[in-house]
Amino acid sequence: MSIQRVGRRFDTGQGILPVLSGIDLTCPKGTFTALVGPLGCGKSTLLRLVAGLDHPDEGTIRFGSHDGDSCTPDDLRRQGALGMAFQDAALLPWRDVSANMALPPELIGRDGPQARKRIKSLLVLVGLQNFGGALPAALPGGMRQRAALARALVTHPRILLLDEPFGALDFVLRREMVRELQRIWLESGATALMVTHGIDEAVFLADTIVVMGRDPGRIIATVEVDVPCSRPAGFFVDPVFHALCDRIERLLESAS
Repeated sequence: MSIQRVGRRFDTGQGILPVLSGIDLTCPKGTFTALVGPLGCGKSTLLRLVAGLDHPDEGTIRFGSHDGDSCTPDDLRRQGALGMAFQDAALLPWRDVSANMALPPELIGRDGPQARKRIKSLLVLVGLQNFGGALPAALPGGMRQRAALARALVTHPRILLLDEPFGALDFVLRREMVRELQRIWLESGATALMVTHGIDEAVFLADTIVVMGRDPGRIIATVEVDVPCSRPAGFFVDPVFHALCDRIERLLESAS
């Protein structure tokens, strides 16, 4: 994933508001990148641009392909090669879990036997094999988020985008889901880009943490997490973990 000199401006009706400026970021295949920054720095706007839900005013966003060519976010969405999960699980309340997971392949015309087989395997992967027929309202928050992650992965996406996926969960459940996400992401092999306000989540999950400032949104620092990606729960109390969290906190204080 290559983001080059990307900028985005919004017309507020009272003038032009620059939201992002000069964003340069490369995410190698199979890596996990986390975006952190103060409110209003454009993290979620950048994720929407990568998802093709919005378009930059300047710069380019390209994804490398297996044959050496590159494609745009719109190309990836049409191919079903881009999955996204939000803070709100965004499950359709009238569809059960399996039917919610079937929505992405339906939208790209791939809702056949292979999709049904994939849904069954993902239900096992996220620990919901006994809840495929349950409606979202019957599930607690953590299980709804697992279903949303499974839905994001159902079309074998090359790119996985996560916008505050655990922001609505309590601390204990959030820690549990962070470990689950690590396991699920490693199984998927996708390139992941996550927006989060949780420094601990970013340090536990990411290969690279991108710290953003605001007015306008820009990258002020990039921090590499030089720890193998399969990190045990004990990493949360490791001195390396706390040193990285402290470093990012200081960077965020300077960005505010």
